[in-house]
Amino acid sequence: MLVLARKVNEAVLLMDGTVRIVVLGVQGDQVKLGIEAPRSIAIMREEIFEAQSENQRAAQSVLPEGLGEISEIPPSPQSLPPKPKSP
Repeated sequence: MLVLARKVNEAVLLMDGTVRIVVLGVQGDQVKLGIEAPRSIAIMREEIFEAQSENQRAAQSVLPEGLGEISEIPPSPQSLPPKPKSP
């Protein structure tokens, strides 16, 4: 792991300058970063990435036999016809 010290408004460049990370501010133990990168590069917080990975693993562990049960789920209330109004 490369460890760098940066002050507010100083930047780190990655990928031959394609990605720029700027320290926007420091407040207590929290650092605010600004990231400039092409749209083709996905940028996300680590906890979001880990949650997505866990969701993908869980989805891949579903056996095809179990998918038949999905058709037995009752329709959502929004898809049911409206109830007749009582007089």
